[in-house]
Formats: sequence, structure tokens, C-alpha cells
Amino acid sequence: MSYELRTYRMLHWENDLTHFQVKVKETDLDIAVKKERYCDEFIYLVRDFIGERRKELEEFIEKDKKFLKALDPYKSQDDAPSFVKQMCEAGELAGTGPMAAVAGYFAQQVGELLTNYSKDVIVENGGDIWLKSSKTRRIGIYAGKSPFTNRIGLEIKAEQTPLAICTSSATIGHSLSFGQADSVIIIATSAVLADAVATAACNQVKSIKDLEKAVEFALSIAGIRGALAILDDKMAAQGEIKLVPLN
Repeated sequence: MSYELRTYRMLHWENDLTHFQVKVKETDLDIAVKKERYCDEFIYLVRDFIGERRKELEEFIEKDKKFLKALDPYKSQDDAPSFVKQMCEAGELAGTGPMAAVAGYFAQQVGELLTNYSKDVIVENGGDIWLKSSKTRRIGIYAGKSPFTNRIGLEIKAEQTPLAICTSSATIGHSLSFGQADSVIIIATSAVLADAVATAACNQVKSIKDLEKAVEFALSIAGIRGALAILDDKMAAQGEIKLVPLN
């Protein structure tokens, strides 16, 4: 499999872990497990697993095409698959369409799968991270041209995990955003919820004066444990956020 390295991924790489990448269509994962637990079969395990989950999603979208393009909360049918209901519920809480949660969904699904093989797992999918760790980890913050990029990170203690750290940006990547934030980071137990709320909070940041409002909005949603928003050289943060300098 050919792979183009996303340089921001170096911000969560650690020496006790082995990293590998799996890409299936738009799902592009960087995955880390304990070095002593890694084996090449994990690549094929995850690739097949993602293929199955994507097939389920694609089959549902074929039946309900409005689900794919909805930008506002979307009501799922009673007989919809459980993952569709999860995405719709997250979108309803955040005020977004259900596909705003799709990257977080895949990150968490793969992460939970690999905890059967390694006590430490980090899965990153387009800036959305799910991790389970037996030690304190530092996750670097990437906010494009902001001076905070590569200079600060989040400290995550083992007892906080499993945990999702999801990021949305109006200035990095190709995801649809109606805001201007360089980075909005949301911490929650559920990556599905964190992903949707990151999108919604990022949409609210039109200028520096909106940073505090965006994090307050995020923390008002049940299940959100921390929020951080960055625009240029300004930042707002609330909740379970511990910032540390990066060496």
C-alpha cells in the first residue's frame, strides 16, 4: 500500500509505540500500538475491518442519500443501524449533520478493536484521535500558521483514557467549515460526539472574540470534558485541558 505521510502526525508519535498506516478510500489512519505487541497482520486486520464498516455506511447512504449531505441534525429511522443512530444523536447534540462525526466513529471503532491486542493504542483519523494508554502521553497541537503549532501540547494521563481528542480547523485540510478557527480541539469519552462538537464549535469562530463563546458552547453539551479554540496567536480553553510545552 502506498502512503503519503501527514507531517502533523509526528506530534503524537512516541518511542515506546510502533506506528503503522492504513488507508481505505477516504479513511486514512495512523495507528500506534506497543512495540512488543505489533505484528504486520494488524495492517490487514484493520484494513478488512474498515472495509466492512465502510461497506455498512455506504449501503446505508445508498438507501438514504439525504444522510450523506445533511448539514443540520438529521432524524434517523427506527430501523437504522446503531452506528447511524450514534452519528445522528451526536449531530443533534452538536447541531450538525451526522457525517460531521464519521472520522471520529472510525477512529474509535479501530481503537476499540486493537485494545484486544495491545494495552496502549492510539488511532488518528484526519486530526481525530482515540487513545487508550497505560502511561501519561503528550499530544502535540497543530494549528496551521498559528504560533502555538509545535510549541504546546495536551497532557493526557492514563486514568483519563480511553479518551477521544478531536480537532476541527477552518484553515487546515479539506473538511467543510463555516468558521475561521485555526484549531478547535474537543475532549470527550466518545469520539463520535467529540468529532461533531469540534465541527460545530469551529463553525462558531468568526473572529478572536468568538473563541471563548465556542469553548463555552462545547462544554455546555453533556459528555464534553474539555475544549480549546485557537485563532492566530489567541486561545481559549476550559474543562479538562492541561497544556504543556513541547521540547
